[in-house]
Amino acid sequence: MSKQLDIGTLETWLWEAACAIRGPVDAPKFKDYILPLVFLKRLSDVFDDEVQRVAADFGLTLESALELVEDDHDLVRFYIPPQARWSHIRTLPVQGLGQQLTDAVRAVARENPRLSGVIDITDFNATTAGQRIVDDPYLHRLVQVLSRHRLGLRDVEPDILGRAYEYLLRKFAEGAGQSAGEFYTPRMVGILMARLLDPEPGMDVYDPACGSGGLLVKTYLRFLEKYGEPQNGRLKLPGHVAEIRVFGQDINASAYAMAWMNVVIHDIQDADIRLGDTMRRPAFLDESGRLRRFDLVIANPMWNQDFPTEVYEHDPYGRFGYGTPPASSADWGWVQHMVASLKETGRMAVVLDTGAVSRGSGTQGSNRERDIRRRFIEGDLTVPGDLIEAVILLPENLFYNTTAPGIIMVINRQKRYPGEILLVNASRLFVKGRPKNELTEEHVEQIARLYHEWREEEGLSRIITNQEAAANDYNLRPSRYVAQNDAEEVLPLEEAVVLLKEAEEERAAADRKLNEVLGVLGLRR
Repeated sequence: MSKQLDIGTLETWLWEAACAIRGPVDAPKFKDYILPLVFLKRLSDVFDDEVQRVAADFGLTLESALELVEDDHDLVRFYIPPQARWSHIRTLPVQGLGQQLTDAVRAVARENPRLSGVIDITDFNATTAGQRIVDDPYLHRLVQVLSRHRLGLRDVEPDILGRAYEYLLRKFAEGAGQSAGEFYTPRMVGILMARLLDPEPGMDVYDPACGSGGLLVKTYLRFLEKYGEPQNGRLKLPGHVAEIRVFGQDINASAYAMAWMNVVIHDIQDADIRLGDTMRRPAFLDESGRLRRFDLVIANPMWNQDFPTEVYEHDPYGRFGYGTPPASSADWGWVQHMVASLKETGRMAVVLDTGAVSRGSGTQGSNRERDIRRRFIEGDLTVPGDLIEAVILLPENLFYNTTAPGIIMVINRQKRYPGEILLVNASRLFVKGRPKNELTEEHVEQIARLYHEWREEEGLSRIITNQEAAANDYNLRPSRYVAQNDAEEVLPLEEAVVLLKEAEEERAAADRKLNEVLGVLGLRR
């Protein structure tokens, strides 16, 4: 039996493959060419392994087993037609290769409807301004590099291949600038969120802005850490343990495709990823047309998105009972959608801009985000309160689309310690990296332990009461309560811009109301 590929070998090999087309394609785009081919290589190699399994199970030759599989596609996970098998792909001539690859992935999608819109999203023969985006010689070089190693069941464990796949996503994110945040959450942030939620057998996990599926994958891997056992080189669960089920939705077709590839490569059997606009058309509904409820929700939606207030005010699903967020920031719109998607015992962890937990506090008059936070903490006759369980301030420069720190907010419909909120100032827990800072395993363990043990630690965490939050005008920024070296806080530029937009919204609303009053009085401004 050949030695299984390790993570270092895989990462080096796959990055070399990516670099084979790096010349003609910008960094944000060459993921669209390599990821489907890595995925096809995995599917093809696993198909070959499964044909061998059929031969062994039925005592057949490989030729006879292949004929049996041709007659009954249900004998394999994904049926790969002859023109898409890697043994054929690797022998294709340079000329016309782009069209041949496009035909191959489309053939796989036709045979496997679950992969439609996933493996076939890239036209390898595409042109722009009359010129091929990636010429056939570059594609041929990519195919030859990918042909150096097998990616079958005996060659690489799903988790190792999955980690290598996410290594590629991280490398693409490093070159993608602002667009990176649409599909990639830093690996250790995802691991921390999964540790905070700690999934149990049989749970349903949902990400309404799933990007490339990384947070769902991290939650699944955390589950395997707790309940999996090594067996035949792969992680298997004991017979009495039910796996978790993962559900995701994303508005971006490329991210949707990457998410499906990610869950399949990680060998997650029970997954459902949908394409669509979660805020306007949520995909997961029950039989009566209401929002489906989940045990856990995990997400990193785009921060401070612009959404017209009509999205909230005319919502047919009753999601926004805590208040209408400002048009300049949908952060609390996303949070309310997630809370509405939780079961009565559900929990969630969401990454947000730091301003989401502090904007509006200390100001006079009404402020939409502060008022929503108040209702999340105090509740009223129409909505339950005491939902916010913890807020964790992350270090700066972790995320690929901003240098701002961000927070993780944990919401629990059945809090372990009612009336209390744990605030963790983890802004100093990082190692300097290029181009981005990173959390370490030790940092993740330290933060998760504080949360699960529910304890204070000098200079790192503090437990406040809901009454104390109210006394601070519902400002939940951890650095307000947990000082580090008496450093004075500087308002991040992103937060200042959102505050300015909110002020403009309030001024425009006041002007409209004044004009209405003047109109009733027969006066003009």
